Order: sequence, then structure tokens, then C-alpha cells
Amino acid sequence: MKTSTDYGYMTGFANHFATEAIPGTLPEGRNSPQRVAHGLYAEQLSGTAFTAPRSENRRSWLYRIRPAAMHGTFAPYGQQRLHSDFSAGPVSPDQMRWSPLPVPEAPTDFVDGLYTMAGNGAPEAMHGVGIHLYAANRSMQGRYFYDADGELLIVPQQGRLHIATELGVLDIEPQQIAVIPRGVRFRVDLPDGASRGYVCENFGAPLRLPDLGPIGSNGLANPRDFETPVAAYEDLEGAFELVAKFQGHLWRADIGHSPLDVVGWHGNYAPYRYDLRRFNTIGSISHDHPDPSIFLVLTSPSDTPGVGNMDFVIFPPRWLVAQDTFRPPWFHRNIASEFMGLIHGVYDAKAEGFAPGGASLHNCMTGHGPDAATFEKASAADLSKPDVITGTMAFMFETRAVIRPTAQAVQAAHRQRDYQACWSGLRKHFVPPAG
Repeated sequence: MKTSTDYGYMTGFANHFATEAIPGTLPEGRNSPQRVAHGLYAEQLSGTAFTAPRSENRRSWLYRIRPAAMHGTFAPYGQQRLHSDFSAGPVSPDQMRWSPLPVPEAPTDFVDGLYTMAGNGAPEAMHGVGIHLYAANRSMQGRYFYDADGELLIVPQQGRLHIATELGVLDIEPQQIAVIPRGVRFRVDLPDGASRGYVCENFGAPLRLPDLGPIGSNGLANPRDFETPVAAYEDLEGAFELVAKFQGHLWRADIGHSPLDVVGWHGNYAPYRYDLRRFNTIGSISHDHPDPSIFLVLTSPSDTPGVGNMDFVIFPPRWLVAQDTFRPPWFHRNIASEFMGLIHGVYDAKAEGFAPGGASLHNCMTGHGPDAATFEKASAADLSKPDVITGTMAFMFETRAVIRPTAQAVQAAHRQRDYQACWSGLRKHFVPPAG
């Protein structure tokens, strides 16, 4: 057994990286030489079409101990709570909210702890998303996972994750995120034991930074704050298991070695992490609200300019100073559909009921906004003073298509079936003029 345990990070977003765990691994002047250094195999991992424009092309060359083709025959795997079936039956326009997914009592790792909440589109159509929760209490032991259907945006809410991937190691904690590209194999360890969080599975174009438009050259998420791992490899042999998500279903195969055996790689198709606390929030310093687009961290573009297949938006600590303005998020209906989660603290549009680890779903043209207690408090606030929002981090997966909740999410014991009651206390204030 031999393992490279030294690891670190390279900074920047969507750059071309080059990293090797053993000096002299990367070939010079060519990608696939007749003989690769150290007896390794050359393998290209492509996340876009070969002919995609250079600015959009995502691919990396891997120099590994064994090629990814080496494993046993795949057979169906029994985990039924993770899937991509969003097509059955009508979708209710009701607002929906869930309490946190309970941490399991039986030994459960990251893969077995995944639970599909909602989604749209389909992996075979290469557009849409799957939205999942995870709750786990043990590390992945002797098994590895990859998702052929989409890239994974992982948002931990409780407990750190140690994610060992083919291209290096990512350590993330709550208020950090990790993105694992489609097809990249990985293993998740739980340094803190029980862990819980959210996963958005993006079937569409890879996530990227949004354009800034009139904001200019600085603000929101800065490219230099995204970190990509350096090469780190495992040279392990044994009776291991490879689990794959392919066309909406899970499959397993025996594999006689660790697939995390890439000794060096170069390219721009790689996992990365980002600390949400580094987000540079933009807001109004006069009156009214800018649109929530100012909180956009990453976007998966669609075939319509300016419209995302999926947007990842956060609501971090910030100052609210707008004058003669209702400062919390206003009541609204919009064409986009919103799945929201809370990492920690209190969300400023809800007084209670929306707990860290919980979730809500507001679909296309379904009215939503602050609850009654928040409305009354904000309507009477002293606007001569700023409202400093601290100790919170909420986020939203927003899509252009209706987000269809799964049957298991609609019927779940942790669904709050009285969610609509949060608006029942809104009083009638209308007083028509006399005469």
C-alpha cells in the first residue's frame, strides 16, 4: 500500500491547473506520450463536448496507476431514496416546508444517506436539477461513488466533510461548499461523526461565475477565492465497491483497487471548494431592493441568455440601510421556482419554523414572503438606524422550470403540513379614504 497524504489547494476559478504528487509525472509538450512517467496510464476526462468553444471547454488529463475502465460488471444497487424521477403526477402549487432530515440511527454513509426531495428535467436530456438532502453518521468504508448524471454542489449544514477525489482532497465545513464534476470518483469521510446537508445535482451546463454587468470588475464571489485540490493519490488493492448514479438509478460494481489513484493531472475539469463567508455582498444604500440576483454565487446557464438552468444564491450576513423601504424580502411571485435551505442562524424573512437543516419550496407564481411576525416587526422598524444581520447563512437553488417534489418528500414525516399558517396572522390594514 502506498498513499500520498500531502495535499493543498490551488486558487482561481476555471483556470488551467497542473499538479503532480510525484515530480516528473506530467509529460512536457504532449498529453499522451508513448510511455508515461513512472509506468502510469494517460486518461482524458471530458466534461463538455470535444468541440465546445475553447472558453467553454472543460477537460483534464489524468496520469493514473490504472485506467478507470478497470472494474467489475455493474448491477443495480438497492438504495431507493436517491433517484431522478420527477415526472409522475400533478404538482401542487402549495408552499411547502420541511424540518431537518433526521440523522439515521443505523450506520449510514454519505451515499446511503442521500434523499431526493425534488427536481426537474432529466439526466438524459442534460438539463434540469435534482435536489437532495443527506444525513449520515459514518464514513464511506471500502467504497467509492461517482455521478454520471450531473455535477454535485454539496452544502454541508452539520459536520465537516473530508472528500477524497481522483484529483485531490477537499475538506469543507458548514458555510463552505464543494462542487464535484460529473463523473469524478470520490469518497466522503465524516471527521465529526453525524453529518447533514444539501446537494444540488446539476444536469445542465457546468456551474460558473455569473457576469457582473454594471457591478463592474469586483464583487459577489471572486475567482481567487475558489480552491482546487493538488494531486494526491491512493495506491491500494483490495475488495472495494464502486457505486455509480447513471440515468437516474444507482449501480454497483466490484473494484480491486482504489480509483483515487491519479498521481498527476492538468486541465480545468476538477473539483473545487468555496467559502461562502468570502462572498462580497452588494446592496442598496438609498432606497428599495435590488433583485436577489445580487446574491448569486454560481450559475448553470441555459439555452436562453440571462436565464439559468440553475442558480445558487446565498443570503449571508449584511447591513440593511435602505430608507423608507420595507427591508426584509418583500412579498413576491415570480416565474422562477425556489428551493431554499438554512445552514445556520435565523433567516430574516421568517420568525420561526425555518430551522437550520430545513428546507422550503416555492414554485412558479406561488406567492410567498415574510411571515406575519416579521412583517409587523419590519413595518414598525426605526429606519434611521441600519439593520445589521449577523449570524446567519441561508441559500437558494433557483431554477427556470417548476421544481417537482418527490412522493417521499410530500409524504415525509418531517414535512411541516401547517406551513401556510405562518401567513394566517397577516391583518387587514386597508382603510379607504372617507367620502
